[in-house]
Amino acid sequence: MAKTAIIEEPGGPEKFRIVDREVGEPGPGEIRIRHEACGLNFIDVYQRTGLYPLEMPQALGMEAAGVVEAVGEGVTHLKVGDRAAYASAPPGAYTQARVMKAAQVCPLPDGISFEEGAAMMLKGLTVQYLFRRTTPIAKGDTVLFHAAAGGVGLIACQWAKSEGIRLIGTAGTDEKCQLALEHGADACINYRTEDWAAKVQELTGGKGVDVVMDAVGADTFDGSLNSLKPLGMMISFGNASGPVPPFNLGILGPKGSLKITRPTLFTHIADHATCQQMAAELFDKVTSGAVKIRIDQRFPLEDVAEAHRALEARQTTGQTVLLP
Repeated sequence: MAKTAIIEEPGGPEKFRIVDREVGEPGPGEIRIRHEACGLNFIDVYQRTGLYPLEMPQALGMEAAGVVEAVGEGVTHLKVGDRAAYASAPPGAYTQARVMKAAQVCPLPDGISFEEGAAMMLKGLTVQYLFRRTTPIAKGDTVLFHAAAGGVGLIACQWAKSEGIRLIGTAGTDEKCQLALEHGADACINYRTEDWAAKVQELTGGKGVDVVMDAVGADTFDGSLNSLKPLGMMISFGNASGPVPPFNLGILGPKGSLKITRPTLFTHIADHATCQQMAAELFDKVTSGAVKIRIDQRFPLEDVAEAHRALEARQTTGQTVLLP
């Protein structure tokens, strides 16, 4: 049996229940993993509220780290006793142990703790595809990154600095802006006290940025488009303030022949070999010291509702983990 956080219908954090569930044995292509830590992400909120619909009842959670307990037929990249971490769909990581497909589970280097592994997989692999797989970004290019003091943002600040990419961040307090600067952002704008889109133009000499990376959604969409230089790329990869409303595609032409994409991590990691290669690059960034995984909040699994409340209230910085 494994203690598991589930929801039986969409709604607020109060919808979570902690139940005991049978774990079972892995089938072909599967493993059983016992979790030492589980990650918390905004996609979990989208799923809990029904923005991303799920079949019910459903355990939430998209990433975790732990020890492989059993291996099914055909699994060759993992063995019993291996330390491992993953970001993977479908959800189900808010639990002490689970059986799951092995393809997206990655061997975790000894130099990375279980808490770091659980906190870094979804966010770190997201940063990897943003900087490596979505649009060409070269040394000296400028990126605008919203929510730069969040879990993805602090990894992105460090990644950009390690690659010689100029990153302009936004955040909601001066303290969060300072945190982004300490992690490698070239500049960070407090969007509550400044006209951030105008400030971006000032910081770029009126040219705009090469790429916008925007997981905020509705509140920042128009300003993000207005911050791009001609032929710039808008990467909309989340909806923390709500989904982007429908817009006229034709405005991209007069704004400078802009490009826009709405990627998801799970498309990028669907192929086993690609997922393992992306994870290896992320692990190299962390073990080399170029990227440090900052864990600022830890909650027992039983307090998952409180963890969700803190995340939605923007009271968190860095990464948050649940301890099962």
